[in-house]
Amino acid sequence: MSGTVLCAGRLYCDLVFTGLDRLPSLGTEVFAGGLSLHPGGGAALTGAYLVALGTPVKLLSTLPAAPFGAEVGRKLGAAGLDLSLCDAAPEGTDPQITVAAALAGDRAFLPRNDGPAVPRIDRGAMAGIRHVHIGELRTLIENPWLLPRAVLAGALCWLLWGWFDGWGDEGRGLISQVDVFLPNAVEAEALEAVGMPSCPALVTVIKHGARGAEALTAQAGLRVHARPGAVVDSPGAGAAFKGGFL
Repeated sequence: MSGTVLCAGRLYCDLVFTGLDRLPSLGTEVFAGGLSLHPGGGAALTGAYLVALGTPVKLLSTLPAAPFGAEVGRKLGAAGLDLSLCDAAPEGTDPQITVAAALAGDRAFLPRNDGPAVPRIDRGAMAGIRHVHIGELRTLIENPWLLPRAVLAGALCWLLWGWFDGWGDEGRGLISQVDVFLPNAVEAEALEAVGMPSCPALVTVIKHGARGAEALTAQAGLRVHARPGAVVDSPGAGAAFKGGFL
Protein backbone atom coordinates (compact mmCIF):
# COMPACT_ATOMS: atom_id res chain seq x y z
CA MET A 1 0.00 0.00 0.00
CA SER A 2 1.43 3.40 -0.96
CA GLY A 3 1.00 6.44 1.26
CA THR A 4 -0.05 6.79 4.88
CA VAL A 5 -3.26 5.59 6.55
CA LEU A 6 -5.08 7.97 8.89
CA CYS A 7 -6.84 5.97 11.62
CA ALA A 8 -9.49 8.10 13.34
CA GLY A 9 -11.64 7.09 16.29
CA ARG A 10 -12.11 6.89 20.02
CA LEU A 11 -9.12 5.66 21.94
CA TYR A 12 -9.66 3.59 25.07
CA CYS A 13 -7.64 1.94 27.76
CA ASP A 14 -8.82 -1.68 27.54
CA LEU A 15 -8.83 -3.73 30.73
CA VAL A 16 -9.00 -7.25 29.28
CA PHE A 17 -10.22 -10.04 31.58
CA THR A 18 -9.44 -13.53 30.30
CA GLY A 19 -9.90 -17.11 31.50
CA LEU A 20 -13.65 -16.69 32.05
CA ASP A 21 -16.17 -19.53 31.95
CA ARG A 22 -19.11 -17.13 31.70
CA LEU A 23 -20.07 -13.50 32.16
CA PRO A 24 -21.27 -12.50 35.64
CA SER A 25 -25.02 -12.17 36.12
CA LEU A 26 -26.62 -9.76 38.59
CA GLY A 27 -25.86 -10.73 42.15
CA THR A 28 -22.98 -13.08 41.25
CA GLU A 29 -19.20 -12.95 40.91
CA VAL A 30 -16.97 -14.54 38.30
CA PHE A 31 -13.22 -14.60 38.83
CA ALA A 32 -10.95 -14.05 35.84
CA GLY A 33 -7.88 -16.13 35.13
CA GLY A 34 -5.94 -13.16 33.77
CA LEU A 35 -5.95 -9.38 33.35
CA SER A 36 -4.00 -7.12 31.00
CA LEU A 37 -4.02 -3.44 29.97
CA HIS A 38 -3.93 -2.42 26.31
CA PRO A 39 -4.79 0.50 24.01
CA GLY A 40 -8.29 -0.10 22.67
CA GLY A 41 -10.69 1.10 20.01
CA GLY A 42 -11.00 0.10 16.37
CA ALA A 43 -8.85 2.94 15.06
CA ALA A 44 -5.81 2.31 17.27
CA LEU A 45 -5.88 -1.48 17.07
CA THR A 46 -6.26 -1.56 13.29
CA GLY A 47 -3.49 1.01 13.04
CA ALA A 48 -1.16 -1.14 15.13
CA TYR A 49 -1.70 -4.13 12.85
CA LEU A 50 -1.15 -1.97 9.77
CA VAL A 51 2.17 -0.75 11.16
CA ALA A 52 3.17 -4.34 11.93
CA LEU A 53 2.47 -5.14 8.26
CA GLY A 54 4.72 -2.28 7.09
CA THR A 55 2.20 0.53 6.47
CA PRO A 56 2.79 3.98 8.06
CA VAL A 57 -0.14 5.14 10.23
CA LYS A 58 -1.13 8.45 11.77
CA LEU A 59 -3.59 8.14 14.65
CA LEU A 60 -6.28 10.80 15.09
CA SER A 61 -7.66 10.35 18.61
CA THR A 62 -8.10 11.98 21.99
CA LEU A 63 -5.89 10.23 24.54
CA PRO A 64 -7.66 8.77 27.60
CA ALA A 65 -7.64 11.00 30.67
CA ALA A 66 -5.19 10.44 33.53
CA PRO A 67 -3.96 8.10 34.83
CA PHE A 68 -4.29 6.01 31.65
CA GLY A 69 -3.33 8.36 28.82
CA ALA A 70 0.44 8.22 29.35
CA GLU A 71 0.61 4.41 29.37
CA VAL A 72 -1.71 4.07 26.36
CA GLY A 73 0.33 6.64 24.45
CA ARG A 74 3.58 4.90 25.37
CA LYS A 75 2.33 1.55 24.09
CA LEU A 76 1.02 3.01 20.84
CA GLY A 77 4.28 4.88 20.26
CA ALA A 78 6.23 1.68 20.92
CA ALA A 79 4.02 -0.06 18.35
CA GLY A 80 5.13 2.52 15.76
CA LEU A 81 2.04 4.71 15.37
CA ASP A 82 2.51 8.43 14.70
CA LEU A 83 0.65 10.28 17.49
CA SER A 84 1.39 13.82 16.29
CA LEU A 85 -2.29 14.48 15.50
CA CYS A 86 -3.56 13.23 18.89
CA ASP A 87 -4.66 15.55 21.70
CA ALA A 88 -4.78 15.13 25.46
CA ALA A 89 -8.20 14.64 27.05
CA PRO A 90 -9.94 17.90 28.03
CA GLU A 91 -9.83 18.69 31.74
CA GLY A 92 -12.77 17.26 33.65
CA THR A 93 -13.54 14.34 31.32
CA ASP A 94 -13.72 10.77 32.58
CA PRO A 95 -10.99 8.33 31.52
CA GLN A 96 -12.10 6.38 28.47
CA ILE A 97 -11.91 2.79 29.70
CA THR A 98 -13.33 -0.43 28.30
CA VAL A 99 -13.83 -3.54 30.41
CA ALA A 100 -13.35 -6.36 27.90
CA ALA A 101 -14.42 -9.89 28.89
CA ALA A 102 -13.00 -12.60 26.65
CA LEU A 103 -14.71 -15.98 26.46
CA ALA A 104 -14.09 -18.88 24.09
CA GLY A 105 -14.39 -17.47 20.58
CA ASP A 106 -16.12 -14.19 21.48
CA ARG A 107 -16.02 -11.14 23.71
CA ALA A 108 -18.18 -8.51 25.41
CA PHE A 109 -17.31 -4.86 26.04
CA LEU A 110 -18.40 -2.31 28.65
CA PRO A 111 -16.94 1.06 27.56
CA ARG A 112 -17.08 4.56 29.00
CA ASN A 113 -16.66 7.34 26.46
CA ASP A 114 -16.47 11.01 27.37
CA GLY A 115 -15.39 14.15 25.57
CA PRO A 116 -14.39 14.48 21.89
CA ALA A 117 -13.46 11.31 20.02
CA VAL A 118 -10.97 13.07 17.75
CA PRO A 119 -9.38 16.52 17.50
CA ARG A 120 -10.24 18.72 14.53
CA ILE A 121 -7.57 18.88 11.82
CA ASP A 122 -7.07 21.16 8.81
CA ARG A 123 -6.48 20.19 5.19
CA GLY A 124 -2.71 20.40 5.61
CA ALA A 125 -2.76 17.47 8.03
CA MET A 126 -4.08 15.24 5.22
CA ALA A 127 -0.93 15.56 3.10
CA GLY A 128 0.23 12.10 2.04
CA ILE A 129 -2.89 10.36 3.40
CA ARG A 130 -4.21 7.73 0.98
CA HIS A 131 -6.68 5.89 3.19
CA VAL A 132 -8.86 7.13 6.08
CA HIS A 133 -9.97 4.40 8.48
CA ILE A 134 -12.75 5.50 10.85
CA GLY A 135 -12.94 3.26 13.89
CA GLU A 136 -16.70 3.43 14.52
CA LEU A 137 -19.85 5.00 13.10
CA ARG A 138 -20.41 7.06 16.23
CA THR A 139 -17.16 8.95 15.61
CA LEU A 140 -18.26 9.73 12.04
CA ILE A 141 -21.69 10.94 13.18
CA GLU A 142 -19.99 13.26 15.69
CA ASN A 143 -17.39 14.35 13.09
CA PRO A 144 -18.98 14.22 9.60
CA TRP A 145 -16.25 16.59 8.35
CA LEU A 146 -13.96 13.53 8.14
CA LEU A 147 -15.64 12.43 4.89
CA PRO A 148 -15.10 15.63 2.87
CA ARG A 149 -11.55 15.81 4.25
CA ALA A 150 -10.92 12.31 2.85
CA VAL A 151 -12.50 13.20 -0.50
CA LEU A 152 -10.44 16.38 -0.86
CA ALA A 153 -7.27 14.39 -0.12
CA GLY A 154 -8.20 11.78 -2.73
CA ALA A 155 -8.23 9.12 -0.01
CA LEU A 156 -10.41 6.03 0.24
CA CYS A 157 -12.62 5.98 3.35
CA TRP A 158 -13.07 2.82 5.46
CA LEU A 159 -15.69 2.59 8.24
CA LEU A 160 -16.52 0.24 11.10
CA TRP A 161 -19.95 0.27 12.68
CA GLY A 162 -18.74 -0.45 16.20
CA TRP A 163 -22.24 -1.37 17.48
CA PHE A 164 -24.02 1.95 17.96
CA ASP A 165 -27.74 1.85 18.80
CA GLY A 166 -28.45 5.52 18.10
CA TRP A 167 -27.36 5.66 14.47
CA GLY A 168 -30.69 6.41 12.72
CA ASP A 169 -31.12 8.09 9.34
CA GLU A 170 -27.97 10.19 9.79
CA GLY A 171 -25.84 7.09 10.19
CA ARG A 172 -27.56 5.41 7.24
CA GLY A 173 -26.62 8.32 4.99
CA LEU A 174 -23.00 8.38 6.16
CA ILE A 175 -22.53 4.63 5.66
CA SER A 176 -23.69 5.00 2.05
CA GLN A 177 -20.93 7.55 1.39
CA VAL A 178 -17.91 5.47 2.45
CA ASP A 179 -15.85 3.30 0.12
CA VAL A 180 -15.57 0.23 2.39
CA PHE A 181 -17.87 -0.69 5.30
CA LEU A 182 -16.73 -3.44 7.71
CA PRO A 183 -19.43 -4.80 10.07
CA ASN A 184 -19.36 -8.15 11.79
CA ALA A 185 -22.11 -10.70 11.19
CA VAL A 186 -24.23 -9.63 14.20
CA GLU A 187 -24.01 -5.97 13.17
CA ALA A 188 -24.84 -6.78 9.53
CA GLU A 189 -27.94 -8.74 10.59
CA ALA A 190 -29.08 -5.86 12.83
CA LEU A 191 -28.67 -3.39 9.96
CA GLU A 192 -30.60 -5.57 7.52
CA ALA A 193 -33.38 -5.99 10.11
CA VAL A 194 -34.08 -2.25 9.94
CA GLY A 195 -34.07 -2.12 6.15
CA MET A 196 -30.43 -1.49 5.23
CA PRO A 197 -29.28 -3.29 2.06
CA SER A 198 -26.79 -6.14 2.45
CA CYS A 199 -24.18 -3.93 0.74
CA PRO A 200 -24.88 -0.37 1.95
CA ALA A 201 -21.48 1.01 0.82
CA LEU A 202 -19.41 0.69 -2.34
CA VAL A 203 -17.83 -2.43 -0.82
CA THR A 204 -19.07 -4.18 2.34
CA VAL A 205 -16.89 -6.73 4.14
CA ILE A 206 -18.64 -8.88 6.77
CA LYS A 207 -16.68 -10.82 9.40
CA HIS A 208 -18.15 -14.20 10.36
CA GLY A 209 -15.62 -15.24 13.02
CA ALA A 210 -14.62 -18.89 12.72
CA ARG A 211 -16.76 -19.14 9.56
CA GLY A 212 -14.55 -16.70 7.65
CA ALA A 213 -15.58 -13.50 5.89
CA GLU A 214 -17.34 -12.24 2.79
CA ALA A 215 -16.91 -9.17 0.60
CA LEU A 216 -19.92 -7.73 -1.25
CA THR A 217 -20.51 -5.16 -3.97
CA ALA A 218 -23.77 -4.31 -5.70
CA GLN A 219 -22.83 -6.76 -8.47
CA ALA A 220 -20.96 -9.65 -6.83
CA GLY A 221 -19.81 -11.35 -3.64
CA LEU A 222 -16.87 -13.44 -2.46
CA ARG A 223 -16.83 -15.77 0.58
CA VAL A 224 -13.56 -17.02 2.10
CA HIS A 225 -13.39 -19.62 4.88
CA ALA A 226 -11.21 -19.14 7.94
CA ARG A 227 -8.22 -21.32 8.71
CA PRO A 228 -8.62 -23.23 12.00
CA GLY A 229 -6.56 -21.92 14.90
CA ALA A 230 -6.36 -21.86 18.68
CA VAL A 231 -8.18 -18.90 20.27
CA VAL A 232 -5.93 -17.06 22.75
CA ASP A 233 -8.24 -14.12 23.38
CA SER A 234 -10.75 -12.53 21.02
CA PRO A 235 -10.59 -8.74 21.74
CA GLY A 236 -8.71 -7.20 18.81
CA ALA A 237 -9.27 -10.12 16.45
CA GLY A 238 -11.53 -8.01 14.24
CA ALA A 239 -8.91 -5.25 14.11
CA ALA A 240 -6.30 -7.79 13.03
CA PHE A 241 -8.57 -8.88 10.20
CA LYS A 242 -9.28 -5.30 9.14
CA GLY A 243 -5.60 -4.37 9.18
CA GLY A 244 -4.75 -7.33 6.98
CA PHE A 245 -7.62 -6.68 4.60
CA LEU A 246 -6.84 -2.98 4.29
